[in-house]
Amino acid sequence: MAAGAGHGVRVIVVGVDGSADSGAAVRFAGELAGALGAEVVAVHALGLLDRLEPDGPRVPTQPHRDEIAAKVEGEWTAELAAAGVPHRAVLHDGNPVDVMLQVVEEVGADLVVVGSRGIGGSPIQLLGSTSTQVAQRAPCPVTIVPPVERSPASGAA
Repeated sequence: MAAGAGHGVRVIVVGVDGSADSGAAVRFAGELAGALGAEVVAVHALGLLDRLEPDGPRVPTQPHRDEIAAKVEGEWTAELAAAGVPHRAVLHDGNPVDVMLQVVEEVGADLVVVGSRGIGGSPIQLLGSTSTQVAQRAPCPVTIVPPVERSPASGAA
């Protein structure tokens, strides 16, 4: 049986932006891809402004495009390379939701993985967030990885 055959998951798209939650999504996607023999496509949406570091200032994207691409292809996806998971990085200009959905269609993704909050996300802003919009509009299943600071016991009442 060929890698990825039999279970229907051959391509996993994961959103990356350098945030801790994005890192958790990359780890989850990598572990799943390794178990299933799938490829991971890491996607980053370039807006007018972007952050090079999670707590850093927003900088104009165009003059820093190569630096951002290097982050996406290196630091932000390093765990995929270290695990030997087949992967590639895709950067497109635009709104994160639209970019994710465009890449999902372009690569024929079988699954999308996103962090619950991105680099600009607020813990109280859930309605309308990128992850929620992607989950509502994607043509395939979506996994939203919980925040990294959330422990398994924190969900208990």
